[in-house]
Order: sequence, then structure tokens, then C-alpha cells
Amino acid sequence: MCGIVGYIGEKDSKEILLKGLERLEYRGYDSAGIAVRNGDGITVFKEKGRIADLRGAVDGDVKGNTGIGHTRWATHGKPSRVNAHPHQNTSDRFTLVHNGVIENYHHLQRDYLAGVEMESDTDTEIIVQLIGRFVEEGLSTQEAFSKALKLMKGSYAIALLDAEEAQTIFVAKNKSPLLVGLGEDFNVVASDAMAMLQVTDQFVELMDKEIVIVRKDSVEILTLEGETVERAPFTAEIDMSDIDKGTYPHYMLKEIDEQPAVMRKIIQAYQGEDEKLTIKPEILDALQIADRLYIIAAGTSYHAGLIGKEYLEKMAGIPVEVHVASEFGYNMPLLSERPMFIFISQSGETADSRQVLVRIKELGFPSLTITNVAGSTLSREANHTLLLHAGPEIAVASTKAYTAQLAVLAILAAVTAEARGRDLGFDLIQEMGIVANAIQSQVDMKEEIEKLASDFLSTTRNCFFIGRLMDYFVGLEGALKLKEISYIQAEGFAGGELKHGTIALIEEGTPVIALATQESVNLNIRGNVKEVAARGANPMIISMEGQSEDGDSHVLPTVHELLTPLVSVIPLQLISYYAALHRDCDVDKPRNLAKSVTVE
Repeated sequence: MCGIVGYIGEKDSKEILLKGLERLEYRGYDSAGIAVRNGDGITVFKEKGRIADLRGAVDGDVKGNTGIGHTRWATHGKPSRVNAHPHQNTSDRFTLVHNGVIENYHHLQRDYLAGVEMESDTDTEIIVQLIGRFVEEGLSTQEAFSKALKLMKGSYAIALLDAEEAQTIFVAKNKSPLLVGLGEDFNVVASDAMAMLQVTDQFVELMDKEIVIVRKDSVEILTLEGETVERAPFTAEIDMSDIDKGTYPHYMLKEIDEQPAVMRKIIQAYQGEDEKLTIKPEILDALQIADRLYIIAAGTSYHAGLIGKEYLEKMAGIPVEVHVASEFGYNMPLLSERPMFIFISQSGETADSRQVLVRIKELGFPSLTITNVAGSTLSREANHTLLLHAGPEIAVASTKAYTAQLAVLAILAAVTAEARGRDLGFDLIQEMGIVANAIQSQVDMKEEIEKLASDFLSTTRNCFFIGRLMDYFVGLEGALKLKEISYIQAEGFAGGELKHGTIALIEEGTPVIALATQESVNLNIRGNVKEVAARGANPMIISMEGQSEDGDSHVLPTVHELLTPLVSVIPLQLISYYAALHRDCDVDKPRNLAKSVTVE
């Protein structure tokens, strides 16, 4: 959600900034802009729409070796060129880009900017106008920047240019992610290391409420009180080839196809020298002490958490609660005596989850983050981390990160079970190998699944997903995928709940996708299918070998019952992909959505 890039060095910054913004397109945005420091001052280019639109607006004759750029996802003010970043103060001396939300911007405007006419509807413009006002009152740029930051409440990642300090980018963050990248005779700024891998793989993590003075040959990190901070850089271990689509028409399809390889990579990553699955002893110790686990997540990760609860309770025998992060932070339930918190997040930057993490750290409770991004905020700030090893996921709709989350949760549960002396009754490594093969069989059936999408969803305006037990949780994820990228109104329900109200929505031809992979409730869910079919629904049954019946729309290969969600979700991902494709939707960048939700 929103993205920042910056460059200061010897080269013309425009193309570096534009390429950096293109690498951030996956985060979701509705407008974009860059500002370039040249001999005539600071020149700003910005446009509503895609980076391609911005490229068309950039004057090739304008050159400058310092610049900042931004992709905006609208929070304050509608998507428009005026509301796009960068923003400037009234005198045009200061130019600023910002991710996050300034909660008290109205108060700042009222108390400090009376009489200043705003050009945009954004909270961001308040920041740059505030800095300009403080400089007019006699403060240096750094002092004005620091004063503004101390007054602001909320989340921010900021890069600031001063037309009178040509060799400096002023940088700061609070709650929103931001990195500084190091190079030879240049330095860069980025919300995500992927944005600047084109020029460097050396990055410095920034902490909340720090000010960073970035010049082409130095990076100075300070606290808001002016104390110097020393911090070593890290190497961003991301393969640029992982970020490219290659021959695929969309990242989403590429990432669906990568899931068998991700399963095998996860097995290798968590397999010890004795060829047994292993987790760091300190994580196991923390789980052993806990009397209850609290899984905190949002969106797709929340759906993974629901299945993770089944794994941890059924395998490891530990009680688990699963909570929506945005609700838990403001309505914390009564906790057990020895709670442990597990945060699930693809990006590791989810703001709703982080505000819960901050609070439970204050209470002294242990925490574990399961994420795809090493060095992310949730990973850095939690006591422990388990990585997904899924590789960069670019499409907004999560696919391989979701199945990776399920796999890592299964491993966590199995290893914990062994530590607690519980016999699983099966070899998880062997069963996950079977799962990887089963997933491969599904991604190889694209033509069949595309036909299902065409037959059932080509003209519909809504769709229901039903299932029982873990199939219900997979149905929730399938419904989310479909609505995310095809804009079909889709909802997931427990099969037995239909008759308690939802069945009233069934009309002639309403598509109902039913999952039937759980043996103990196979007949129950088929009874639910008959209920909706009797009222005119057009049902699609996705079943598993051994439980299938004549007339089922799609049959999955058999895997261990606990691991069926890893396989049953694959046709749902592909159905969503093809439904969106047939409706001419932007598969990788659906409207109004962001990949990394960094505001609450």
C-alpha cells in the first residue's frame, strides 16, 4: 500500500525512480509521481493511473541526480493528479512524499497553518506545509523536520527534498516500512528492497521515530532527540529473476504454478541433518510454556490461521484462538495466564497486526511471526520468526504465500507435537511430498479448470462457497480470491448455516461451489448441495478421490485429510484467475486493493 523511492548520486535519477516505482506496482496504487532536483530547483511530475501514464508525463529534458517518487493508494482525498504525491509547500521550496496516515492532521492545520491555502485534500500536504512554516519561523530544515515529526500522530514513512539543500534527502518513519540502500557514490530510499535491487542489494533498516540524513556518500541516522545511531547494513537476498513474469501473462498465474516447488523448498528449509523436521529450540520452548495460542492475522493470512488452529490443536494439543488483527487491537479479550501470540503476515508489514504486537510486547507476552519477508517489521519486532520461503509474491491476490503459510503451520504443529510426546500417526515429510505432487496435478489441469470457470461464472453477479470443517475455511479463502480479482460478489459459508438465513439468497442459476474433502461430513455437505439445487442453484462440487460421486465437477487426488486445504485451494485460485481473465479484469492489480496494507 503506497510506495516510496528516492535516489541521490551521480546519475540522472528519473529512470531509476521510474523503474523503482514499477517494482512497487504490486503493492497497489491509484496515482504516482516523481520529483527531480535540477539546476532550476525541483520539478514535479505526477499523474492519476499507472506508472506508464506517469512515464508519458515526464519531460525527458529535465535532468537531476537527486529525486524522490511515490505510488499512492488513496486514504485522504480521491484518486487524482492533485492528490498524488509528491506535494510541495506554498513556496515550492520543500517537496515531500509520504506513506501512512496522520491522525491529527486537522489539529495541525488548525493550530499551525491558519491562512495557508491547501492545494490537495490529503493529510500529506499538511506535513510539507508545516515544515515550510517552521523554516519561515527561523528553524533549519532538519530542526523543522524534527519538530513536525514530534507533533504528528499516526503512521508515516517520509522522504523530503529541500530546494536549498541540493545534496540531501531527509527521511523518517513511524509504523510504515522504509529502507535506505547503500551504493558506490550514491544512496537510495525505498519502501521495499525490491524497488532498488536494480542498483544495490545493501540496505539499512530504519526504526520508528528516527531521522535519516541521506547524501550520496553518507547516511546519518539520528533519534528525534538528535542522538546518533549506528546500524550495519544487511544484504537483501532476493533473486531478480524471481520478480520477473518471464513468459507468464500475469504474476498470479506464475505464482500459482510455483506452489509445488514452494512445498518442496519449505520441506528442505525445515529439515535437519537427521532428515527430520526441525524448529528452533527457543520457539519450541515458548510453545511448551504457553497454555493458549492466539493467532493474529488479516485477510488471506487470517484464513490460513483458521486452518493453523486445526493443525495446532489436533496435532500438538494446544488450545488456539484466531482473531482478526484490526478487531483484536481495540477489543482484546480476556487472555489466559500464559498466552503466546502468533502473527501471520505475507509481507510482515501489516499495520493492523503490528499494533497488536506493540501492545502485547508492552504486556510482556512472547510472540512469533510467520512471514515471507526476512527483516520485515513484524519479523524484526517479534521474539521469534518462521519464514515461508515462498519467494517474492507480486500479485495482489495471495496464492503461494497462503499455501506456504499452511505448510509452515503444519510443520510447526508436527514438531511441537513430537516435542510434547504426541504420536501423529503419519510422516509429515512424506505426506507433504504427496501434497506437492497433488498440487502439481492441479496446476497442470488449467484447461479443465478454465472451462469450469467459464461454465459456472461467465455471467454471474454473485457466487457462494460452502463447506464443512476445514473445507469451510478453504471456502472463505476461495470466496476472497474470487471477489478480489473478478469483482463477483462471493461469500463463503459453513454448509450447515445455509438454512439459517443465507439460503434465502439462492436464485435460479446461482453458482454454489461446494468442497467435499472431509470424510466425516461428506454426506452432510452433499445434503446441503441438494438443498440449494432444489431452489434453483447451479452447484459445482469439488471432491477428493475416495469420496467422489458421479456428477462431481472436479475430483482432487487423495492426500492426508489434515492437508487437504493445501490441494483443494488450488482449483479455487485458478477458477478465480480465469473468471477475472474472462471479465477483462486487471488480475495482478485489482481495483482499490493493496498488496501490503501498511495503514490501520
